[in-house]
Amino acid sequence: MFAKPLADIFPCPPAGLDVLSLDEQRVPQHVAVIMDGNGRWAKKRALNRLNGHKAGIEAVRETIRAARDIGVRYLTIYSFSTENWKRPDAEVEGLMNLFAKTMLAEVDELDEEGVRVMTIGDQTRLPVDTREAFARAWEQTKDNPGMTLVVAVNYGGRQELLHAVEQMVQAGRDDPSFEVTEEAFARALYTSSLPDPDLLIRTSGELRISNFLLWQIAYSELFVTDVLWPDFDRYEFLRAVLAFQNRSRRFGGVK
Repeated sequence: MFAKPLADIFPCPPAGLDVLSLDEQRVPQHVAVIMDGNGRWAKKRALNRLNGHKAGIEAVRETIRAARDIGVRYLTIYSFSTENWKRPDAEVEGLMNLFAKTMLAEVDELDEEGVRVMTIGDQTRLPVDTREAFARAWEQTKDNPGMTLVVAVNYGGRQELLHAVEQMVQAGRDDPSFEVTEEAFARALYTSSLPDPDLLIRTSGELRISNFLLWQIAYSELFVTDVLWPDFDRYEFLRAVLAFQNRSRRFGGVK
């Protein structure tokens, strides 16, 4: 159910975007986003890459609000991958500081809006301040009944799968009768408490999934936009959802 009238959620739609065609009965339950293009956005403006990441914060805000207002129950954003440690030290350090400052600055408002904030990925490598900021957000919002915002930080799909395999092996050692099933494997993933994404959005026009939710997106609908992440707004999010609603999901069957 929409949180408010569509005219209030999308007050100034671009020409040709039919806001009223949004079907509240077919809103994706879980949307995952690969937020790509911050660096290219900054380069086009002769800025350093960290300025691009800072500019992307407003796109995160826009997407969270739009998703919540139209009734999305889970929103997963790919903030930092296990491969991103290969970037220059100054950029990584700046990103970690930005994560901590942004989370602490935003958590009270997210809490007031009923949003629950959780993280997935290996938190052990994160700086203390960053870990503590995410931990505080979880503790403050974990009982909220609204949309769940999932921040994937130091996350890698292959690493998650290896972690799940380790859990399966240990379960087999502990209980020789343990049976490996899809359901048991899914329970060993970081996302065990979440439904699989219905819709995966990637910005910046790149046609790859970048080691993101490899198990979970087996039957997700994909939407790729050329828009760079800092320029992504609620209307581009709406385009993705409308595209999702215009597809027929068969899950390997025939309709």
